[in-house]
Amino acid sequence: MKEKLIVIVGPTAVGKTALGVYLAKELNGEVISGDSMQVYKGMDIGTAKVTEEEQEGVPHHLIDIKNPDESFSVAEFQERCLPLISFLNEESKLPLLVGGTGLYVNAVIHQFDFLKKPIEDTDYRQSLEQFAAEYGAEKLYQKLLDVDEGASELIHPNNIRRVIRALEVYHTTGIPFSLQQTEENVQSPYDVIMIGLTLDRSELYSRIEQRVDKMIEDGLFEEVKMLFDKGIDNCQSIQAIGYKEIYDYFKGNSSREESIHRLKQNSRRYAKRQLTWFRNKANATWFDMTNQSKDEIFHEIRKFVEGKLQQISK
Repeated sequence: MKEKLIVIVGPTAVGKTALGVYLAKELNGEVISGDSMQVYKGMDIGTAKVTEEEQEGVPHHLIDIKNPDESFSVAEFQERCLPLISFLNEESKLPLLVGGTGLYVNAVIHQFDFLKKPIEDTDYRQSLEQFAAEYGAEKLYQKLLDVDEGASELIHPNNIRRVIRALEVYHTTGIPFSLQQTEENVQSPYDVIMIGLTLDRSELYSRIEQRVDKMIEDGLFEEVKMLFDKGIDNCQSIQAIGYKEIYDYFKGNSSREESIHRLKQNSRRYAKRQLTWFRNKANATWFDMTNQSKDEIFHEIRKFVEGKLQQISK
């Protein structure tokens, strides 16, 4: 029999964390965070990291496993996540992968092979190196995002070598770098039950803005200032939404009000990208949180999951 895996996806602020805790309590499960930024210690408010109170005693994995100046990749996430899923299944616990980072979720579900090496084009690579020297890393990175938005989950904008390699991969294969690993292992090795949460767009955006206001009230600027004062800069972690905008404020590049405005704007855009990603690349059963109470929809989802688990067990 395949190992069981429950996956909860959807845009930021839609209610994934609360659903994960609810299902874990109801179905004897434990939560694995599928968020690429909640791995960082001391970055709690800006990543909307689940608090001890919100966990309600449910064990949460892959949170606070890295220092803010350390890098973290989708390959490392996969390497840490797969044994966890096996361990929980062996312990008769239901693993619940709760995530907003689409590439991380898919890398686990389909067990991407990160060793595949596309062919090389030396002339094209050199032309990109010249472009970077002439126009800078930011323009080069935008060139990559134009053809492969998913690469933003994999590659830091300042890592020119990797940005060039990703562009070369797309140039030589016609397949975005972020999707190169999906050609193999199309069928998941798990019995996956994937739940997608969605919400009316205007209500979601309103919820995102309220969340940002609450983050600021809870001390987001103070949290970022601690990182800034420690000299943590030009790191993968600081590129996270909620940190890069406020770093601009502390660097004197924007006012406090401008940084808050950009944080809300970038959060809305990120939620839109998440929805697009999961709609296109996730085989989820979607539940609309609009016009229903949380208790009602969570009860409906629990019944759905229980029914699917019974089918799997037959």
